[in-house]
Amino acid sequence: MLRRKILAALSVLALAAPAAVRAQNAGEINLYSARHYDTDRALYDAFTQETGIRVRLIEGQADQLIERIRNEGANSPADVFLTVDAARLARAAQAGILAPHGSAVINERVPAGLRDPQGLWFAFSQRARLIMYDREKGRPEGLNRYEDLADPRFKGMLCTRSGAHPYNTSLGASVLMADGPQKTEEWARGVVANLARPPQGGDRDQFRAIPSGQCGIAIANSYYLGQYGRSDKPEDQALFKRIGVIFPNQGEGDRGTHVNISGGGLVKSAPNRANAIRFLEFMTTHKAQEAFALGNMEYPVVADTPLHPALAAMGKFRAEPVNAAGNLDKTPEALQIMQRAGWN
Repeated sequence: MLRRKILAALSVLALAAPAAVRAQNAGEINLYSARHYDTDRALYDAFTQETGIRVRLIEGQADQLIERIRNEGANSPADVFLTVDAARLARAAQAGILAPHGSAVINERVPAGLRDPQGLWFAFSQRARLIMYDREKGRPEGLNRYEDLADPRFKGMLCTRSGAHPYNTSLGASVLMADGPQKTEEWARGVVANLARPPQGGDRDQFRAIPSGQCGIAIANSYYLGQYGRSDKPEDQALFKRIGVIFPNQGEGDRGTHVNISGGGLVKSAPNRANAIRFLEFMTTHKAQEAFALGNMEYPVVADTPLHPALAAMGKFRAEPVNAAGNLDKTPEALQIMQRAGWN
């Protein structure tokens, strides 16, 4: 219900823009996006109505879009690149397709730890990688860190999606950066030994299998569970209330819970540079941040943005610092380790 209200509010906002602004021919931007959400499309419409700048949307997988922009070269029509996953933002920067946005607005609104040091990209939303359990059975004793997932006491209890999925390879890269190759290999083998079933499905499938007893614990992103808490269906609300969450690695001196980000950057060859920067700044406005936090159940990056009550109910946590370049560097090795361990 609230999600529909958010979309409706964005539509009303768009229609409420001054007629003179809506009528002007302010040009366009070409947006290459690896995000596919209704709330995003509503935001683009609101941006157009507010500024008169039309958004031409080209969707695809992040790696494909990066290659497409590279192949198009100086003649690329792309103005803005958006994606999910810190490593892919780092890959876009490494591929040389991004330019510094040079926006004081973005630098003021977005914390430094969520921006590329050279200004090539910035995050506009976050998701936390959580451990989930059955509230009716209580929080599993001794389960406080990602590393604890390999503890033999949890044998036959764990459900997770494929280790090759970016959500899990990103987590594997985080463990690798923190613990080194040998301990990460031991961890991955321990995780596989504790699986309740072969890796399968998406994140929702993992925690949905908890009430039936197929799994005792699961790994999943925060916003997937949050979507059940946002739902007005009784069965979704019942599942949300039954699933407990653990924000891992919160102990004193520990690194914090692994988060992944959605973000974007200015394409180096952008033919509509000024419009593109205006769009990127729009993504950091309270209007856009509330759409991410209330409509798509993602954690905002701009301070004082309200959370959806369901997301807030999960609790507060300390996030692991984002290291996009390190994640990109370690992901191939993490994937090899996970595949050797049988986390396929």
